[in-house]
Amino acid sequence: MNSDFYAVLGVPRDATDDDIKRAYRRLARENHPDANPDDPNAEERFKEIQLAYEVLKDPEKRERYDHFGVDGLRGAGPGGDDPFGFGQMGGLGDLFEAFFGGSAFGQNSRVGAQRANRRGSDAEAAVDLEFTEAVFGVQKDVRVRLAVPCAACSATGAKPGTSPATCLQCSGTGEVRRVRQSILGQMVTASPCSKCGGSGQVIPSPCADCRGEGRRTEDRTYTVDVPPGVDDGNTLRLTGRGHAGPRGGPLGDLFVHVRVKPHAVFSRQGTTLVDELHLPMTQAALGATFEYQTLDGAEELSIPAGTQHGRQFTLRGRGVPRVDGRGRGDLVIRIAVDTPSELTREQEDLLRQFASSRGEEVAEHRGGLFHRFRSASK
Repeated sequence: MNSDFYAVLGVPRDATDDDIKRAYRRLARENHPDANPDDPNAEERFKEIQLAYEVLKDPEKRERYDHFGVDGLRGAGPGGDDPFGFGQMGGLGDLFEAFFGGSAFGQNSRVGAQRANRRGSDAEAAVDLEFTEAVFGVQKDVRVRLAVPCAACSATGAKPGTSPATCLQCSGTGEVRRVRQSILGQMVTASPCSKCGGSGQVIPSPCADCRGEGRRTEDRTYTVDVPPGVDDGNTLRLTGRGHAGPRGGPLGDLFVHVRVKPHAVFSRQGTTLVDELHLPMTQAALGATFEYQTLDGAEELSIPAGTQHGRQFTLRGRGVPRVDGRGRGDLVIRIAVDTPSELTREQEDLLRQFASSRGEEVAEHRGGLFHRFRSASK
């Protein structure tokens, strides 16, 4: 397999999405096995083209591939995180199974392909996280009800001491072929065998525990490694933790949906944390230095004299870690200057003196003529 997906499609590394799509369509037409029946290498080239396109058309997979290559798709990037679920994959066939949900060689590429046990369906679960758990990462237990391999029959579906038998209707191929005449000549169609469901085997003596299914439903608890930087609405994929396939079929995947509780102080915009910090008018005017609590702990924050409402201060690297492990965002502090609304008589007099010293006109005293007139008019 050529690991340079850009070279496979014949595009530069800065190719646009449209460039990649056009290159794929052209190469897929030229290299499709049906268009090259006499070329034994056509199928392999076609598979590489498909794989390259599936990775490069997806912005997240493409970014990971650009930084870490094919190993990055298998979870070998920094920190060992595996957001795309490639951690347990091996070669080209495994990658194609992840992309296309089946063999890279097609259903009819090898004898007995129809007899392969069906893959189990995917499962879903949800995990609730505190705001700081989503920012810094955490391990969480997730309980989910799954179809698991039957231990009594070792997932064969047959009663202990017996074994499955070859289906006589399809002779163990798992499919029934029919030949019919058309204006184009003879046409052969194949469909899954109705008697064995395409498995090529029947169960003369079903297992009592699983009734011949080779699996049974149980509650399972998995520990999920939640990477730093996940956000509300993100989904984590646990490869091979879903439902078991019937009669020893491969396991599906488990998709864990993340729900993050809001924080009392901070809001989040991507990897940026935002705090609207309320300051009294006196601190904004005269300046102040005090301890400010970030998610990482207390830091000294200096507010210069004359700070206006809406001014922003940025603490670099105090935001949310990026999921790909490349640093952290920032913490932005937006100042909201509070005007005092409840003043004592002494405080009001001091403010009036201050306004007078600056030549600023203010309303009359609350006990003055204007105040009395306003009260009487209500």
